[in-house]
Amino acid sequence: MLNYKSFIIESEDKNLHMEHIDDLIFNKGITGAREIFAFMASLRDMLSGKTKTKITTTVKYDGAPAMFAGIDPSDGKFFVAKKGLFNVKPKLYKTQKDINADLSGDLAKNFSIALKEFAKLGITSGVYQGDLMFVHSTLKKTTIDGETYLTFHPNTIMYAIPYASSLAQRIRDAQIGIVWHTTYTGKTIAGMKASFGKPIITKMNRVKSVWMDDATFKDVSGTATMTAQETAALNTILSKAETILKKIPTDILSAISSNEELLMRIKTYNNTKIREGVAITNTKTHVAGLLNYLNDYFAAEESARKTDKGKLAVRDRRKLTLGPIVNNVGDMHKIYDFYNAIVDAKNIIVAKMNQASAIGTFIRTANGYKVTTPEGYVAIDHLTGGAVKLVDRLEFSKANFSKDVIKGWTK
Repeated sequence: MLNYKSFIIESEDKNLHMEHIDDLIFNKGITGAREIFAFMASLRDMLSGKTKTKITTTVKYDGAPAMFAGIDPSDGKFFVAKKGLFNVKPKLYKTQKDINADLSGDLAKNFSIALKEFAKLGITSGVYQGDLMFVHSTLKKTTIDGETYLTFHPNTIMYAIPYASSLAQRIRDAQIGIVWHTTYTGKTIAGMKASFGKPIITKMNRVKSVWMDDATFKDVSGTATMTAQETAALNTILSKAETILKKIPTDILSAISSNEELLMRIKTYNNTKIREGVAITNTKTHVAGLLNYLNDYFAAEESARKTDKGKLAVRDRRKLTLGPIVNNVGDMHKIYDFYNAIVDAKNIIVAKMNQASAIGTFIRTANGYKVTTPEGYVAIDHLTGGAVKLVDRLEFSKANFSKDVIKGWTK
């Protein structure tokens, strides 16, 4: 097995999009593969209680919308904001008048509460990002399988806490609930750098009207430690993945990661299958489907062009995009064999971490409630500031895109 090393280049990007760990083989080629092994080894060691590396795992809550709160370095004033914070012309809400001028409906109501309540947290510098979990009016008393819960349902997943518990009481006392996960520092809004997994709520005042938590993973149940048998099973899969990787020429990996259009099309095709809930059970069939998808895409692109020059340009793009795959079909099979092994390893880790959840998670359907898992986790390397998502993508996509699932914002 590869030992943990620092493979990740520090990013100054804002935390508006984070990559799945299984996609790193496409995004960064051999470097991405090494990052995968580094994260997997550290997560394995963390769950075995043997970690010596500075890695933290945070829970990926299914809250909505994303909220920012902090101090504007330009004038020292407190503000709240949505993702427009990092637009060319940032939108910061420092007064109720700012909110009224830009927002309406539930969004205006929620940010009005946030502006009032988060101002009590005593933030003196920096900006913090979190996921809104509830405002008081959205809390409900819900009976599921004969048990009474306090529930909130911000998006796809419904969160449920035993109604008589002390945690439920703290939530009932609050006007707003948020889970913080990212810290930003810098002399200007545009120039701020993101850092993940750092303690946040310890820097803030505790007030009764705000329920908040850091997203940091906590094994409150004492059940997330991997057994020797589970560790051995994970090691077997990772060893298999390493053996496969050695058979993949680095040139084909570089050809994918360096070709922006090819990379985007591969990930689009993969995500289409994930949204359909279709696992890659046969890599040869999947690669054949990918080639058909690419040929159909460029045929449609060429057909839409009205001039010979335009059609020729599309044919040139098609040749450049399909070339690395057409000329290396066997290697593409190996890449997806590696991808599948990493998905299997990731799902072992995610399943183990799911056992530690302190808050129940359900999805709501027309036929009642079904137990589900948290959306996923984010692994952060504190040596470099890099972070990746670990999500059971088939499970979450099945819930997120199913017509049978009732979203929290559905009226």
